[in-house]
Amino acid sequence: MAKKKQLTGKEKAAILLISLGPDISARIYKHLTEEEIEKLTLEISGVRKVDNETKDEVLQQFHQLAIAQDYITQGGIGYAKNVLEKALGQEEAMEIINRLTSTLQVRPFDFARKADPTQILNFIQNEHPQTIALILSYLDSEQAGQILSSLPQGVQADVARRIALMDSTSPEIVNEVENILERKLSATVTQDYTQAGGIESVVEVLNSVDRSTERTILDALEIQDPELAEEIKKRMFVFEDIVTLDNRSIQRVIRDVENEDLQLALKVASEEVKETVFSNMSQRMAETFKEEMEFMGPVRLRDVEEAQTRIVGVIRRLEDAGEIVIARGGGDDIIV
Repeated sequence: MAKKKQLTGKEKAAILLISLGPDISARIYKHLTEEEIEKLTLEISGVRKVDNETKDEVLQQFHQLAIAQDYITQGGIGYAKNVLEKALGQEEAMEIINRLTSTLQVRPFDFARKADPTQILNFIQNEHPQTIALILSYLDSEQAGQILSSLPQGVQADVARRIALMDSTSPEIVNEVENILERKLSATVTQDYTQAGGIESVVEVLNSVDRSTERTILDALEIQDPELAEEIKKRMFVFEDIVTLDNRSIQRVIRDVENEDLQLALKVASEEVKETVFSNMSQRMAETFKEEMEFMGPVRLRDVEEAQTRIVGVIRRLEDAGEIVIARGGGDDIIV
């Protein structure tokens, strides 16, 4: 008896879409890239006839993968593995899990992202700042912000600095830290070599802490590493964030910035930003701005970015002086 041909992933995808019918396949196409659509359409066009046994096998594999992915979403890799082993046996369960995890990019500390921040804090608050920084860099920014706010003030800036300076971490170290926390939280997860931390990570965390914590950390960072502190502050509020300001604050910013800077900054801004700014001007001023922007002609992107940076600097100075309020996480910026 001839050995049955092993289908490739593209062949299975083509058979699946053919089996699902044109309506469902069309809806699936909406979630694919142009390259994926092109490759898949070419594969479908090459399919001549599919026997019922092959079609049923492909549908069954897809169903198993869908169920496994749902289990992972509910309770992580370990939960999915346990459920699948009971239903399908160890060998088949591992085959499905391996097939999924090769494409899912499951991040370390997945179990911790489902845990209560207070519970995590209890386990890590006495750890070395580098260990705390590693864990926080993998958590959701809101979770990490809550934990960072609850750490002693003397530790907060150190942890924030370590998150910002963190690059890639070896899987051995990630694995060791993860396993320790995993045992404490009674959860299971698998990991791969990955990268976390960096300035963007600490910016996300600081945007989620309360203003008092943010200022304490940034003040300490300005002493420890002024360049890093300035880079973090630059990224914490970008020009497009002007839409988050209240009308009074926007009007104050318009009065304090140079008209030429604002015209340059608005040159490539989104319609939402332009509308927000123009709606806080008088009708005459808005019309004058629009005319002058049209007469300005093409401008260098570098000039636009520099103008936006100067405006952000004005906004930051106004905030530091208490003249305007930039709403952030933590709840202490509620205006009453």
